[in-house]
Amino acid sequence: MKLNPFKPVDNAPLILFRIFFGLLFACETFGAIVTGWVKDNFLQPNFTFSHIGLEWLQPLPGYGMYLYFGVMGLLSLLVMVGYRYRQTLGMLTLLWAGVYFMQKTSYNNHYYLLMLVALLLLFLPANAYASVDAAQNPKIKSLVMPVWCSWVMIGQIAIVYFFATVAKFYPDWLNGTFTRNLFSGIAGCSFLKGVFTQPWFCLFIAYAGIVFDGLIVPALLWKKTRTVALIASLVFHIFNSITLRIGVFPYFALSFAVFFYEPETIRNLFFKKWKPKIEEAISVATGRKTLLYFFLPYFVIQLALPLRHWFIKGDVLWTEEGHRLSWRMMLRDRDGIVAFKVVDKKTKIAMYYPYDRYLTRKQVNGMTSKPDMIWQMVQRIKKENLQKGRDVAVYVDCMVSVNRGPYKRLINPNVDLAAADWNYFGHSSWVILYE
Repeated sequence: MKLNPFKPVDNAPLILFRIFFGLLFACETFGAIVTGWVKDNFLQPNFTFSHIGLEWLQPLPGYGMYLYFGVMGLLSLLVMVGYRYRQTLGMLTLLWAGVYFMQKTSYNNHYYLLMLVALLLLFLPANAYASVDAAQNPKIKSLVMPVWCSWVMIGQIAIVYFFATVAKFYPDWLNGTFTRNLFSGIAGCSFLKGVFTQPWFCLFIAYAGIVFDGLIVPALLWKKTRTVALIASLVFHIFNSITLRIGVFPYFALSFAVFFYEPETIRNLFFKKWKPKIEEAISVATGRKTLLYFFLPYFVIQLALPLRHWFIKGDVLWTEEGHRLSWRMMLRDRDGIVAFKVVDKKTKIAMYYPYDRYLTRKQVNGMTSKPDMIWQMVQRIKKENLQKGRDVAVYVDCMVSVNRGPYKRLINPNVDLAAADWNYFGHSSWVILYE
Protein backbone atom coordinates (compact mmCIF):
# COMPACT_ATOMS: atom_id res chain seq x y z
CA MET A 1 0.00 0.00 0.00
CA LYS A 2 1.41 3.35 -1.08
CA LEU A 3 1.86 5.89 1.69
CA ASN A 4 0.50 9.31 0.80
CA PRO A 5 1.94 12.07 3.02
CA PHE A 6 -0.71 14.48 1.77
CA LYS A 7 -3.67 12.33 2.72
CA PRO A 8 -6.13 14.52 4.65
CA VAL A 9 -6.80 13.42 8.21
CA ASP A 10 -8.52 14.84 11.26
CA ASN A 11 -6.25 17.49 12.79
CA ALA A 12 -7.44 17.07 16.40
CA PRO A 13 -4.05 15.69 17.60
CA LEU A 14 -2.15 18.73 16.33
CA ILE A 15 -4.64 21.17 17.84
CA LEU A 16 -4.54 19.42 21.20
CA PHE A 17 -0.74 19.28 21.10
CA ARG A 18 -0.61 23.06 20.54
CA ILE A 19 -2.68 23.56 23.69
CA PHE A 20 -0.47 21.19 25.72
CA PHE A 21 2.67 22.79 24.31
CA GLY A 22 1.64 26.33 25.20
CA LEU A 23 0.55 25.33 28.70
CA LEU A 24 3.75 23.37 29.44
CA PHE A 25 5.94 26.12 28.02
CA ALA A 26 4.20 28.62 30.29
CA CYS A 27 4.84 26.31 33.26
CA GLU A 28 8.51 26.06 32.25
CA THR A 29 9.06 29.80 31.92
CA PHE A 30 7.05 31.00 34.91
CA GLY A 31 8.42 28.08 36.93
CA ALA A 32 11.97 29.18 36.12
CA ILE A 33 11.22 32.49 37.84
CA VAL A 34 9.44 31.03 40.86
CA THR A 35 12.00 28.28 41.57
CA GLY A 36 14.98 30.62 41.36
CA TRP A 37 16.35 29.08 38.16
CA VAL A 38 16.49 32.47 36.45
CA LYS A 39 18.24 34.00 39.45
CA ASP A 40 20.80 31.18 39.69
CA ASN A 41 21.65 31.11 35.99
CA PHE A 42 21.24 34.69 34.81
CA LEU A 43 21.17 37.19 37.68
CA GLN A 44 23.86 35.92 40.04
CA PRO A 45 26.63 35.15 37.50
CA ASN A 46 28.92 37.96 36.31
CA PHE A 47 28.70 36.35 32.87
CA THR A 48 27.34 33.15 31.36
CA PHE A 49 29.06 30.38 29.43
CA SER A 50 27.24 30.82 26.15
CA HIS A 51 27.64 28.37 23.30
CA ILE A 52 31.02 28.88 21.62
CA GLY A 53 30.77 31.57 18.97
CA LEU A 54 27.88 33.25 20.79
CA GLU A 55 29.80 34.71 23.72
CA TRP A 56 28.20 38.08 22.96
CA LEU A 57 24.85 36.56 23.97
CA GLN A 58 24.66 37.56 27.62
CA PRO A 59 21.79 38.18 30.09
CA LEU A 60 19.94 41.48 30.24
CA PRO A 61 21.19 43.77 33.01
CA GLY A 62 19.53 44.12 36.40
CA TYR A 63 16.25 42.27 36.66
CA GLY A 64 15.82 42.22 32.89
CA MET A 65 15.79 38.43 32.67
CA TYR A 66 12.72 38.28 34.90
CA LEU A 67 10.93 40.44 32.34
CA TYR A 68 12.39 38.28 29.55
CA PHE A 69 10.97 35.08 31.06
CA GLY A 70 7.70 36.79 31.93
CA VAL A 71 7.25 37.77 28.28
CA MET A 72 7.96 34.17 27.24
CA GLY A 73 5.33 32.95 29.70
CA LEU A 74 2.74 35.31 28.25
CA LEU A 75 3.67 34.33 24.69
CA SER A 76 3.27 30.67 25.67
CA LEU A 77 -0.28 31.30 26.86
CA LEU A 78 -1.05 33.14 23.61
CA VAL A 79 0.23 30.14 21.65
CA MET A 80 -1.95 27.89 23.79
CA VAL A 81 -5.12 29.84 22.89
CA GLY A 82 -3.95 30.35 19.30
CA TYR A 83 -3.79 34.13 19.23
CA ARG A 84 -1.71 35.46 16.34
CA TYR A 85 -0.15 32.03 16.37
CA ARG A 86 2.71 32.52 13.89
CA GLN A 87 3.85 35.81 15.41
CA THR A 88 3.63 34.76 19.05
CA LEU A 89 5.20 31.35 18.42
CA GLY A 90 7.92 32.94 16.29
CA MET A 91 8.80 35.38 19.07
CA LEU A 92 8.67 32.59 21.66
CA THR A 93 10.98 30.39 19.57
CA LEU A 94 13.46 33.22 19.13
CA LEU A 95 13.46 34.18 22.82
CA TRP A 96 13.81 30.57 23.96
CA ALA A 97 16.65 30.01 21.50
CA GLY A 98 18.33 32.99 23.18
CA VAL A 99 17.95 31.32 26.58
CA TYR A 100 19.22 28.00 25.25
CA PHE A 101 22.33 29.41 23.56
CA MET A 102 23.00 31.91 26.36
CA GLN A 103 24.13 29.44 29.00
CA LYS A 104 25.55 25.91 29.29
CA THR A 105 25.90 25.69 33.07
CA SER A 106 22.42 24.18 33.36
CA TYR A 107 22.38 22.45 29.98
CA ASN A 108 19.40 20.15 29.61
CA ASN A 109 18.17 18.13 26.65
CA HIS A 110 14.55 19.11 27.18
CA TYR A 111 15.46 22.79 26.70
CA TYR A 112 16.82 21.77 23.31
CA LEU A 113 13.69 19.71 22.54
CA LEU A 114 11.41 22.63 23.43
CA MET A 115 13.32 24.82 20.97
CA LEU A 116 13.12 22.23 18.19
CA VAL A 117 9.41 21.54 18.65
CA ALA A 118 8.64 25.26 18.71
CA LEU A 119 10.46 25.52 15.38
CA LEU A 120 8.51 22.57 13.94
CA LEU A 121 5.18 24.00 15.04
CA LEU A 122 5.91 27.22 13.17
CA PHE A 123 5.44 25.25 9.94
CA LEU A 124 2.31 23.38 11.03
CA PRO A 125 -1.32 24.63 10.94
CA ALA A 126 -1.88 24.16 14.66
CA ASN A 127 -4.16 27.21 14.90
CA ALA A 128 -6.70 25.96 12.37
CA TYR A 129 -9.43 25.69 14.99
CA ALA A 130 -10.06 25.88 18.75
CA SER A 131 -8.09 29.10 18.51
CA VAL A 132 -8.63 32.84 18.66
CA ASP A 133 -7.18 33.08 15.14
CA ALA A 134 -9.83 30.73 13.70
CA ALA A 135 -12.58 32.58 15.53
CA GLN A 136 -11.42 35.94 14.18
CA ASN A 137 -10.64 34.69 10.70
CA PRO A 138 -12.99 31.87 9.58
CA LYS A 139 -11.02 31.52 6.32
CA ILE A 140 -8.21 29.68 8.10
CA LYS A 141 -10.59 27.39 9.97
CA SER A 142 -10.11 23.73 9.13
CA LEU A 143 -10.73 20.42 10.85
CA VAL A 144 -8.18 18.51 8.78
CA MET A 145 -4.48 18.45 7.94
CA PRO A 146 -2.10 16.44 5.72
CA VAL A 147 -1.07 13.26 7.55
CA TRP A 148 2.61 14.27 7.32
CA CYS A 149 1.94 16.81 10.08
CA SER A 150 1.62 13.90 12.49
CA TRP A 151 4.54 12.06 10.91
CA VAL A 152 7.02 14.86 11.59
CA MET A 153 6.11 14.98 15.27
CA ILE A 154 6.36 11.20 15.57
CA GLY A 155 9.68 11.37 13.74
CA GLN A 156 11.06 13.93 16.15
CA ILE A 157 10.22 12.01 19.31
CA ALA A 158 11.39 8.75 17.69
CA ILE A 159 14.83 10.30 17.12
CA VAL A 160 14.99 11.37 20.77
CA TYR A 161 14.16 7.89 22.08
CA PHE A 162 16.32 6.02 19.57
CA PHE A 163 19.53 7.89 20.34
CA ALA A 164 18.75 7.89 24.06
CA THR A 165 18.62 4.10 23.82
CA VAL A 166 21.86 3.74 21.87
CA ALA A 167 23.72 6.02 24.30
CA LYS A 168 22.90 3.75 27.25
CA PHE A 169 24.95 0.85 25.89
CA TYR A 170 28.12 1.54 27.83
CA PRO A 171 29.55 -0.24 30.92
CA ASP A 172 28.58 2.18 33.69
CA TRP A 173 24.96 2.12 32.57
CA LEU A 174 24.77 -1.62 31.96
CA ASN A 175 26.23 -2.50 35.37
CA GLY A 176 24.00 -0.02 37.23
CA THR A 177 26.82 2.33 38.31
CA PHE A 178 25.23 5.49 36.97
CA THR A 179 21.71 4.73 38.21
CA ARG A 180 23.13 3.92 41.66
CA ASN A 181 24.95 7.26 41.72
CA LEU A 182 21.83 9.04 40.48
CA PHE A 183 19.49 7.67 43.13
CA SER A 184 22.02 7.92 45.97
CA GLY A 185 21.79 11.70 45.67
CA ILE A 186 18.02 11.82 46.04
CA ALA A 187 16.82 13.36 49.26
CA GLY A 188 13.68 12.24 51.03
CA CYS A 189 12.32 9.16 52.74
CA SER A 190 15.16 7.04 54.12
CA PHE A 191 13.23 3.84 53.36
CA LEU A 192 12.81 4.73 49.68
CA LYS A 193 16.42 5.86 49.46
CA GLY A 194 17.43 2.48 50.89
CA VAL A 195 15.43 0.69 48.19
CA PHE A 196 16.61 2.98 45.40
CA THR A 197 20.27 2.29 46.16
CA GLN A 198 19.91 -1.51 46.25
CA PRO A 199 21.97 -3.17 43.46
CA TRP A 200 18.94 -5.05 42.09
CA PHE A 201 16.89 -1.85 41.90
CA CYS A 202 19.67 0.09 40.16
CA LEU A 203 20.03 -2.68 37.57
CA PHE A 204 16.27 -2.85 37.11
CA ILE A 205 16.07 0.90 36.45
CA ALA A 206 19.04 0.75 34.06
CA TYR A 207 17.57 -2.01 31.92
CA ALA A 208 14.01 -0.71 32.22
CA GLY A 209 15.32 2.57 30.80
CA ILE A 210 16.83 0.78 27.81
CA VAL A 211 13.68 -1.27 27.18
CA PHE A 212 11.38 1.72 27.55
CA ASP A 213 13.38 4.07 25.33
CA GLY A 214 13.95 1.38 22.72
CA LEU A 215 10.40 0.04 22.46
CA ILE A 216 8.06 2.88 23.37
CA VAL A 217 7.71 4.36 19.87
CA PRO A 218 7.12 0.99 18.10
CA ALA A 219 4.69 -0.01 20.88
CA LEU A 220 2.73 3.22 20.47
CA LEU A 221 2.65 2.79 16.70
CA TRP A 222 1.18 -0.73 16.92
CA LYS A 223 -2.49 -0.58 17.77
CA LYS A 224 -2.46 -3.81 19.82
CA THR A 225 0.18 -2.51 22.25
CA ARG A 226 -0.73 1.19 22.18
CA THR A 227 -2.75 1.38 25.39
CA VAL A 228 -0.21 -0.71 27.32
CA ALA A 229 2.54 1.56 26.00
CA LEU A 230 0.62 4.64 27.12
CA ILE A 231 0.23 3.22 30.64
CA ALA A 232 3.94 2.36 30.68
CA SER A 233 4.71 5.94 29.59
CA LEU A 234 2.59 7.37 32.39
CA VAL A 235 4.33 5.21 34.99
CA PHE A 236 7.82 5.88 33.60
CA HIS A 237 7.50 9.64 33.21
CA ILE A 238 5.61 10.30 36.44
CA PHE A 239 8.18 8.23 38.35
CA ASN A 240 10.94 10.35 36.78
CA SER A 241 9.06 13.55 37.53
CA ILE A 242 8.66 12.69 41.23
CA THR A 243 12.09 11.19 41.88
CA LEU A 244 14.34 13.20 39.58
CA ARG A 245 12.48 16.53 39.52
CA ILE A 246 13.29 17.31 35.90
CA GLY A 247 10.73 20.01 35.24
CA VAL A 248 8.13 19.70 32.49
CA PHE A 249 10.01 17.18 30.37
CA PRO A 250 8.08 14.05 31.53
CA TYR A 251 4.76 15.72 30.73
CA PHE A 252 6.08 17.18 27.50
CA ALA A 253 7.21 13.72 26.39
CA LEU A 254 3.79 12.32 27.30
CA SER A 255 2.03 14.94 25.16
CA PHE A 256 3.45 13.38 21.98
CA ALA A 257 1.18 10.36 22.58
CA VAL A 258 -1.69 12.25 20.90
CA PHE A 259 -0.05 11.70 17.48
CA PHE A 260 0.00 7.91 17.87
CA TYR A 261 -3.74 7.48 18.42
CA GLU A 262 -6.33 7.59 15.69
CA PRO A 263 -7.22 11.26 15.12
CA GLU A 264 -10.91 10.44 15.53
CA THR A 265 -10.19 9.04 18.99
CA ILE A 266 -8.56 12.31 20.03
CA ARG A 267 -11.47 14.29 18.62
CA ASN A 268 -14.07 12.19 20.40
CA LEU A 269 -12.22 12.65 23.69
CA PHE A 270 -11.42 16.35 23.47
CA PHE A 271 -13.29 18.05 20.59
CA LYS A 272 -16.53 16.15 20.23
CA LYS A 273 -18.40 19.26 19.18
CA TRP A 274 -16.63 19.55 15.80
CA LYS A 275 -16.82 16.82 13.16
CA PRO A 276 -14.68 17.18 10.01
CA LYS A 277 -15.62 16.15 6.51
CA ILE A 278 -12.38 14.61 5.32
CA GLU A 279 -13.38 14.34 1.66
CA GLU A 280 -13.74 18.13 1.43
CA ALA A 281 -10.55 18.71 3.28
CA ILE A 282 -7.46 20.01 1.58
CA SER A 283 -5.51 20.17 -1.59
CA VAL A 284 -2.94 17.36 -1.86
CA ALA A 285 -0.34 20.01 -2.63
CA THR A 286 -0.71 21.59 0.80
CA GLY A 287 2.69 21.76 2.41
CA ARG A 288 4.59 20.03 -0.41
CA LYS A 289 7.33 22.69 -0.53
CA THR A 290 7.48 22.90 3.27
CA LEU A 291 7.93 19.15 3.50
CA LEU A 292 10.59 19.05 0.81
CA TYR A 293 12.60 22.19 1.59
CA PHE A 294 12.32 22.43 5.37
CA PHE A 295 11.40 19.13 6.99
CA LEU A 296 13.58 16.87 4.82
CA PRO A 297 16.80 18.85 5.47
CA TYR A 298 15.76 19.29 9.11
CA PHE A 299 15.54 15.54 9.73
CA VAL A 300 18.81 14.89 7.90
CA ILE A 301 20.47 17.30 10.35
CA GLN A 302 18.67 15.74 13.32
CA LEU A 303 20.01 12.33 12.34
CA ALA A 304 23.52 13.64 11.67
CA LEU A 305 24.05 15.57 14.91
CA PRO A 306 23.73 12.57 17.28
CA LEU A 307 25.97 10.49 15.01
CA ARG A 308 28.83 12.99 14.82
CA HIS A 309 30.61 11.85 17.98
CA TRP A 310 31.22 8.45 16.35
CA PHE A 311 33.42 10.23 13.82
CA ILE A 312 35.35 12.26 16.40
CA LYS A 313 38.47 10.73 17.89
CA GLY A 314 38.10 9.56 21.48
CA ASP A 315 35.26 8.44 23.74
CA VAL A 316 32.54 11.08 23.97
CA LEU A 317 31.87 10.01 27.55
CA TRP A 318 35.33 11.31 28.41
CA THR A 319 36.01 14.09 25.90
CA GLU A 320 32.46 15.54 25.79
CA GLU A 321 33.11 16.28 22.11
CA GLY A 322 29.80 15.67 20.32
CA HIS A 323 27.88 15.19 23.57
CA ARG A 324 25.43 18.07 23.23
CA LEU A 325 22.56 17.98 20.70
CA SER A 326 22.84 14.18 20.70
CA TRP A 327 20.10 13.07 23.12
CA ARG A 328 22.64 11.68 25.58
CA MET A 329 20.18 12.24 28.41
CA MET A 330 20.91 11.74 32.13
CA LEU A 331 23.74 9.44 31.18
CA ARG A 332 26.73 10.29 33.36
CA ASP A 333 27.96 12.60 36.06
CA ARG A 334 31.28 14.41 35.99
CA ASP A 335 33.36 16.03 38.68
CA GLY A 336 36.50 18.06 38.11
CA ILE A 337 39.34 19.92 39.78
CA VAL A 338 41.05 22.62 37.73
CA ALA A 339 43.84 25.17 38.09
CA PHE A 340 44.67 27.96 35.62
CA LYS A 341 48.35 29.01 35.55
CA VAL A 342 48.74 32.41 33.91
CA VAL A 343 52.23 33.29 32.63
CA ASP A 344 53.13 36.82 31.52
CA LYS A 345 55.00 36.28 28.25
CA LYS A 346 57.15 39.35 28.78
CA THR A 347 58.15 39.05 32.45
CA LYS A 348 57.73 35.24 32.72
CA ILE A 349 55.97 35.82 36.04
CA ALA A 350 53.42 33.08 36.73
CA MET A 351 50.35 33.16 38.95
CA TYR A 352 47.25 31.04 39.45
CA TYR A 353 43.96 32.60 38.42
CA PRO A 354 41.33 32.72 41.22
CA TYR A 355 38.39 31.75 39.02
CA ASP A 356 36.15 30.95 41.99
CA ARG A 357 36.02 34.66 42.81
CA TYR A 358 34.25 35.39 39.55
CA LEU A 359 32.04 32.33 39.08
CA THR A 360 29.05 31.08 41.02
CA ARG A 361 29.29 27.71 42.70
CA LYS A 362 27.03 26.26 40.02
CA GLN A 363 29.28 27.60 37.28
CA VAL A 364 32.36 26.18 39.00
CA ASN A 365 30.73 22.75 39.25
CA GLY A 366 29.86 22.83 35.56
CA MET A 367 33.04 24.36 34.20
CA THR A 368 35.69 22.30 35.99
CA SER A 369 34.94 19.08 34.10
CA LYS A 370 33.88 20.34 30.65
CA PRO A 371 36.68 21.02 28.12
CA ASP A 372 34.70 23.56 26.10
CA MET A 373 33.80 25.62 29.17
CA ILE A 374 37.41 25.44 30.43
CA TRP A 375 38.59 26.70 27.03
CA GLN A 376 36.07 29.55 27.21
CA MET A 377 37.31 30.44 30.70
CA VAL A 378 40.85 30.60 29.36
CA GLN A 379 39.76 32.94 26.57
CA ARG A 380 38.18 35.23 29.17
CA ILE A 381 41.39 35.21 31.22
CA LYS A 382 43.37 36.05 28.08
CA LYS A 383 41.02 38.90 27.14
CA GLU A 384 41.03 40.26 30.69
CA ASN A 385 44.83 40.43 30.69
CA LEU A 386 45.03 41.94 27.19
CA GLN A 387 42.78 44.77 28.41
CA LYS A 388 45.40 45.41 31.11
CA GLY A 389 48.19 45.44 28.56
CA ARG A 390 49.51 41.96 29.35
CA ASP A 391 50.02 39.21 26.80
CA VAL A 392 49.74 35.93 28.64
CA ALA A 393 49.91 32.19 28.19
CA VAL A 394 47.45 30.08 30.16
CA TYR A 395 48.17 26.49 31.16
CA VAL A 396 45.44 24.29 32.60
CA ASP A 397 45.83 21.40 34.99
CA CYS A 398 42.52 19.57 35.18
CA MET A 399 41.63 16.24 36.79
CA VAL A 400 38.21 14.74 36.04
CA SER A 401 36.18 11.84 37.41
CA VAL A 402 33.36 10.27 35.39
CA ASN A 403 30.63 8.46 37.32
CA ARG A 404 32.67 8.77 40.54
CA GLY A 405 35.51 6.77 39.03
CA PRO A 406 39.22 7.56 39.44
CA TYR A 407 40.40 11.07 38.60
CA LYS A 408 42.40 11.38 35.38
CA ARG A 409 44.01 14.35 33.67
CA LEU A 410 41.69 15.81 31.04
CA ILE A 411 43.80 18.55 29.48
CA ASN A 412 47.46 18.59 28.44
CA PRO A 413 49.07 20.88 31.05
CA ASN A 414 51.91 21.79 28.67
CA VAL A 415 49.64 23.39 26.06
CA ASP A 416 49.06 27.14 26.12
CA LEU A 417 45.29 27.02 25.95
CA ALA A 418 45.11 30.78 25.34
CA ALA A 419 46.69 30.14 21.94
CA ALA A 420 44.76 26.92 21.23
CA ASP A 421 41.68 26.64 19.05
CA TRP A 422 38.42 24.91 19.82
CA ASN A 423 37.53 22.32 17.21
CA TYR A 424 33.78 22.45 16.75
CA PHE A 425 33.60 19.49 14.40
CA GLY A 426 36.41 17.24 15.57
CA HIS A 427 38.83 16.41 18.35
CA SER A 428 40.81 19.18 20.05
CA SER A 429 44.35 17.82 20.38
CA TRP A 430 44.87 19.33 23.85
CA VAL A 431 42.14 17.06 25.31
CA ILE A 432 43.98 13.95 26.52
CA LEU A 433 42.74 10.61 25.23
CA TYR A 434 42.97 7.26 26.98
CA GLU A 435 42.77 3.75 25.58
